[in-house]
Amino acid sequence: MDLRIADDSGTLTGSLVGRADELLSTRRFLRQAAVNGGALLISGEPGVGKTALLDAVADAAAETGTRVLRAAGVEFEADVSYSGLNQLLFPLYDAFGELAPAHREALRVALGFGSGQPPDRLLVSNAVLLLLRATAVAQPLLLIVDDLPWLDRPSSAVLGFVARRLVGTSVGFLAACRAQTASFFEHGGIPEFELQPLPAAAAEELIDRRFPDLAPAVRRRLLSEARGNPLALLELPSALTGPQRLAAASLPAVLPLTRRLQALFASRVSRLPEPCRRLLLLGALDGTGDLGVLLTAAGEYDLDDLAPAERDQLVHVHGNSRRFAFRHPLIESAVVEVATSSELRWAHTALARTLVTQPERRAWHLGEATVGPDEEVAGLLEQAAHRILRRGDAVGAVASLTRAAELTPDAVDRGRRLAQAAYIGADAGGELTNASQLLDDSRRASPGGSLYASAAAVYLLLNSDGDVRTAHRLLVGAIESGDHGYDADDPALLDALHTLLLLCFFSGEPAAWEPFFAALGRLTPEVPAPLAVAAASFGDPARTGQAAASWFDAMVAGMSDEVDPTQIVRIGIAAIYLDRLSDCRDADWRVVRLGREGAAPARRHLGVLLHLCFDDYHSGRWDEAAKLAEEGLRLCDEHGFRFFAWYFQYVQALLAAARGDAEASDTLTDAMLRFAVPRGARAAEVYAYHVQGLNDLARGDHESAYQHATAISPAGRLAPYVPHALWGCLDLVEAAVRTNRLTEAAAHAAAVDEANLAGVSPRLALLSAAASAFAAPDDEAEELFEAALALPGVERWPFDLARVRLVYGERLRRLRATARARTQLRTALATFELLGARPWAERAANELRATGLTKPRTGARSTVLTPQEREIAELAGSGLTNKQIGEKLFLSHRTVGTHLYQIFPKLGITSRAALRDALAALGDDEAPEPDELP
Repeated sequence: MDLRIADDSGTLTGSLVGRADELLSTRRFLRQAAVNGGALLISGEPGVGKTALLDAVADAAAETGTRVLRAAGVEFEADVSYSGLNQLLFPLYDAFGELAPAHREALRVALGFGSGQPPDRLLVSNAVLLLLRATAVAQPLLLIVDDLPWLDRPSSAVLGFVARRLVGTSVGFLAACRAQTASFFEHGGIPEFELQPLPAAAAEELIDRRFPDLAPAVRRRLLSEARGNPLALLELPSALTGPQRLAAASLPAVLPLTRRLQALFASRVSRLPEPCRRLLLLGALDGTGDLGVLLTAAGEYDLDDLAPAERDQLVHVHGNSRRFAFRHPLIESAVVEVATSSELRWAHTALARTLVTQPERRAWHLGEATVGPDEEVAGLLEQAAHRILRRGDAVGAVASLTRAAELTPDAVDRGRRLAQAAYIGADAGGELTNASQLLDDSRRASPGGSLYASAAAVYLLLNSDGDVRTAHRLLVGAIESGDHGYDADDPALLDALHTLLLLCFFSGEPAAWEPFFAALGRLTPEVPAPLAVAAASFGDPARTGQAAASWFDAMVAGMSDEVDPTQIVRIGIAAIYLDRLSDCRDADWRVVRLGREGAAPARRHLGVLLHLCFDDYHSGRWDEAAKLAEEGLRLCDEHGFRFFAWYFQYVQALLAAARGDAEASDTLTDAMLRFAVPRGARAAEVYAYHVQGLNDLARGDHESAYQHATAISPAGRLAPYVPHALWGCLDLVEAAVRTNRLTEAAAHAAAVDEANLAGVSPRLALLSAAASAFAAPDDEAEELFEAALALPGVERWPFDLARVRLVYGERLRRLRATARARTQLRTALATFELLGARPWAERAANELRATGLTKPRTGARSTVLTPQEREIAELAGSGLTNKQIGEKLFLSHRTVGTHLYQIFPKLGITSRAALRDALAALGDDEAPEPDELP
């Protein structure tokens, strides 16, 4: 096993993956041994990389001029006396002649180079020690012995003797053995360190370098099973078939072993008595470690039959907790590997009999125990798949449905189950290659197709080079020609309709929604709540959003207990344009945490990441939004979800525009448009135009901002079935006003007001009220701005609120209400600086300067005046001269001048004329602190 990293040319660089600390320790020992001798024992589980570490140390020693002698214990030579010593010392044969005759002859006879009576072991030990000392005079010497437990007894005894007597020489002794394995080598008093499994990051690096094309779910499974064991990481993927590595075929419940892994683990299992192996097989296939289940299924066998496995360190048995555990998953795999097909069927049948109260596990064991077609077992597996999917295990659901299809005698039902497995894999699981293969199998089994087959084909089409219109036609045709009877309890129909809703949204065309609403109208007895609310809020919220908002409260009430990731995502979809994603955060984060552990479907993980990104952006958690967007893009790349990457590019572009990175924002929106336009993904185009408009406003290109805003929705009208038009309504009005299109601004503000967006969401209420104020004439604007800022809950949307304060402050300054303008502008500036919205902060700062403030203040306590300074400032602001102020306060006019010199910078002004407004802007919260009172 070679764990060294290869460079681009394929040449090994000599460094071990994840072993920097271990290499440092062993090389430190190497330097010490070359000067003063010493011994070190390396232990660790089989396959952990002991040999690779010894190889690396040997290479390092040779590079420093140390002579290296190596030997390794071999099982079939364990009974051959001194065979290990023969391996080690054969290169020194020519130096035997330098020893005294007694030592020379003892060594020659012991190693098989001469004949005679077996020499005394102490004599041989001293002979070896003297030979090594003599050899090391000219050149430091390093002895390396691998697989120490397999070394023959005499060699082990001699090397144990030698290893304790190397101090003061230039000889080092380095050996490796399996942890907790008996051997003839007496290692008492010899330093030892145990080589641990690779850390998670190093394990990932190793498997990625050797097997870069593994499907994500397969990669996670292998990493979990290997537990950082380097040999397992390198060998387990090789034991899988090509389709299994790509997730085009399901993985077995217990992973198979390669020949190398079998040699390490299976041989130990094969030597156990049959009763012990039977119990281990039940434990491996049950997988829970529950002794109660094990012994109930075992029948005639009992706990005492596990004793040989315990003695051989294969399992731990915890009597108090009634549990047992394999020491490593590879032992578990070895148990299954050495079992016959008859033994496997026996174990699965016994476990199925035992697990009558656990239908999912019982169905799986029945499926594994069944040889030929069996519709009853297939039906149980299908039911189990639905329960598994509700828990969020898409991979498990696909595996259960696939096995159900294998056992299904009827071709139509077999095709239906394969199609459902394909749909789950494509829609939720993130294993598109497997989904494609399952879909092909489904069509071969049942050429007529099904709703699930069509829905699976839609996701495969979207994530390849297909377009939205084709996918839409395909699914509409399948729904309209299906034999479902528009039964609202038909899961295949509901899944298809939820998929169709997204396709309608992606298309951005009102006509695309007609067949969707026609199907909804035919559902009986009624449309399920998540679908009804999503249809009303995600389709055309400007016209149906108020109804959706009234239904949403009841639907979201149970979110705290919801465990089905699919339902969580669907409720989140309904929440987006109602600005209610904050109600879903706890449930969303549950799915994210599961997804990061590989325990939630990849597409559901993506869905909740997007919802959290939206909520984070609007609520001011911009750093978190950036991190989650990056995570979303990484998942899209890992799972082949090409179509959904634009969502996260949108979030990144939005943040870049708001923060003033115009170039990065342009690059991202260009990428979105290049992807969306040829595929007919109008929704992605709209999202890109929204960002481009914001980016234009940030850099002052108001004409371009207007063109981008009206590309989403024309001025004076909220385009139907373009829900994002609501998010961009204030942008359009602002761009229209700043390009002197006052009629268009007023018309659009009126259209937004007429839509009564306050009934949809409080954030949209703020945008709507601000749009009306922005478009209003000067004599009406102030009242409208104040009304907008007085709306309840607006503090939840800091960036939107700060933008409203900014335009309000600009209007007040233009109306010469300087003090009140400063209040709004200061608050806006503080928010923009907190968010990192640089262009907006600069705009607010410039406006403040235009009011006479040379250094705008953003800190709440930065301009506190002492009581005396305040009194002087008020008198100076009233028009009194320094001399008059001095006479009133019994100060010299020079002292008054000095105070004013200190007061002006505190207030951010440069002249007496600005004093009155600056003092008014301070407000009550600038009252002196107690320690400033005279």
